Amino acid sequence: MDTLTLASLAALLAKRGWLAGTRNLDDTTGATPLTGADCDSRVVRPGHLFICKGVAFRSAYLVSALEKGAVAYLCDTDRAAELAAAAPEVPALIAHPESLRPAMALAAAEAFGRPDRALRTVGITGTKGKSTVSYMLRAVLDEGAPAPRTAVMGSIGTFDGVEDLESHNTTPEAPDLWRHLANARKAGLAYLDMEVSSQGLKYDRVAGLGFDIGVFLNIGRDHISPVEHPDFDDYFASKLRLFDQARVAVVNLDSDHLDEILARAGRCERVLRFSAAGASGADVRATGIAPSMGRVRFTAHTPTWEGPVELGMPGLFNVDNALAVIAVCEALGIPAAQTARGLAAARVPGRMELICPPDGGDKVMALVDYAHNKLSYQRFFPSVKEEFPGWRVIALFGAPGNKCYERRRELPEEAARWADYLIYTEEDPANDPVEEICAQMAAATPAGAAYEVILDREKAVRRAVELAYAGEGPAIVCLLAKGDETRQHEGDLFVPCRTDGEIFLEAAARYA
Repeated sequence: MDTLTLASLAALLAKRGWLAGTRNLDDTTGATPLTGADCDSRVVRPGHLFICKGVAFRSAYLVSALEKGAVAYLCDTDRAAELAAAAPEVPALIAHPESLRPAMALAAAEAFGRPDRALRTVGITGTKGKSTVSYMLRAVLDEGAPAPRTAVMGSIGTFDGVEDLESHNTTPEAPDLWRHLANARKAGLAYLDMEVSSQGLKYDRVAGLGFDIGVFLNIGRDHISPVEHPDFDDYFASKLRLFDQARVAVVNLDSDHLDEILARAGRCERVLRFSAAGASGADVRATGIAPSMGRVRFTAHTPTWEGPVELGMPGLFNVDNALAVIAVCEALGIPAAQTARGLAAARVPGRMELICPPDGGDKVMALVDYAHNKLSYQRFFPSVKEEFPGWRVIALFGAPGNKCYERRRELPEEAARWADYLIYTEEDPANDPVEEICAQMAAATPAGAAYEVILDREKAVRRAVELAYAGEGPAIVCLLAKGDETRQHEGDLFVPCRTDGEIFLEAAARYA
C-alpha cells in the first residue's frame, strides 16, 4: 500500500476540479505523508489530515487537531482566511465550497489507503428494516466462525474489529467511515455490512465506496423537514444513489415505486429480486409463512436451493428482511445451511425483542422495537395483532425533535388504528420542548382513541406496565422507537438513560 502524500492528494483534488487553491504547500511540505483523515478533533491521530467543515465549526477545533498531531488541513474558501490566521504556517488544501464534502470523502479514502478493497461490502438502504437486515446478515456471515468476520455500521452500533460503540448517526461522516474500514482491514475482517441512510448518500458520506451488493428494502415518506429532505422526491432520489455505487442490486419487489427502483437498479451488473408476497419475477421468495408466538417459519426458494427457514424473533414483516439476507447470501455464495443456521440464531438489539416478565408472561409481555415512522408502524402493528390474537395492545412512543415533523401527526393516526391505549412520551427531543411535541401528537390523535401524555419516559414505561396488569386479559406492551438505546438526545447533549426493556422488567417484577 503506497503512502499518500499531501502533494499527491492536492493533485487528485485538482484533477476532479474541487481544489480552489493551497497554502504553505511546497516541495518539502508536499512530501508529507498522510496516514488518515478526521473531521472530529477528538479522534485525531498523528499524521492525519484534518477536515474543517460544518456551520458550527470553530478555529479552536483546528488548533486542537494540530496539537494532537494533524499535519495539514482541508477547508473551503469561505473559511480559508479565518483558519490561516489561526494556523498561519500549517499546510492547507482549500476546496470550492460546493466541493468540500466530496473532497473530504476522497481525501479520507485515499489517506486511509482504500481499505474497502480488502473487504466484501454490502450496503443496505430503505425506509424500514435496515438494522434488522444488517444484524441478520451479520449473524449469517459470522455463523460457525471462531471470531467475528463482519464489520457492522448502522443506527444501533458500530463494530469494526477495533472499536465497538453505540452509533450517533446511521451512516457516519466520511472520515469516520474510512477509519472504521481501515480498522476492519487491520483486524482481518472479511465483510462490511452497513446501513446507508438517505443523508449518507445525499451528503457524500459514502462517496467513493464501492459496494459489492446494494440492497433496497422499501420506500415511504420520512425524513421530510427543513434540515433533512425538502420533499419526498429528494428523499427518494437520495436513496436511489446507492445503485450508482453497487455491483449487484438486491431489490424488494413488494416496495412502492418499484418501476423507478428497478430502472435505477438496472445500472448494476446483476439484479436479484425478492418477494414475501409472491410477486412475479422474484428470484428469492417465501412460501408457507407460519407465525407462532415469538418465531416465524417459512420455506425459502432461491435460484440454487430451497428449504425450511425459522426466525428466532417475532414479526411477519421479518420474512421480508430474511429474504433480503438470503438474496445477499445468494450473491455472496454463502451455503444454504449456513444461511438457515444464521437466521435461526439472529437477534437484533431492540428490534422485535420479546421480553417476558418474572411471572412468565402469561398475562403481560413487552415488545421492544425501533419502529419510529409510518411505514414501520404499518408493518409492526398488523403483525402484533396477528401474532398475539386477543391480547390488548398498549403502545408507548414519542417523536424526535428538530426533524421528521410529519411523525407527530402520522404516528398517532396509525397507532390508534391498532392499539387499545396510547402513551406519548419523550423520544430524543433535542432542542424542541417535549411537552410541545407530545401536545402536537395529542392533537393528532383520532377522536375516541384512549391516550395520555407522560413526559418522563421511565415513568411512562411504568404506567404502561400498570395498565397492562390492571386490565382484563393478556396485554402486550409495545415500547417503540428507542430500542436498547442508552442515551436520550436532550438539547445538544446525549444524556444517559436506562433501556425500555430494563425499566419494563423492573416494573413488572412488582406484579410477580
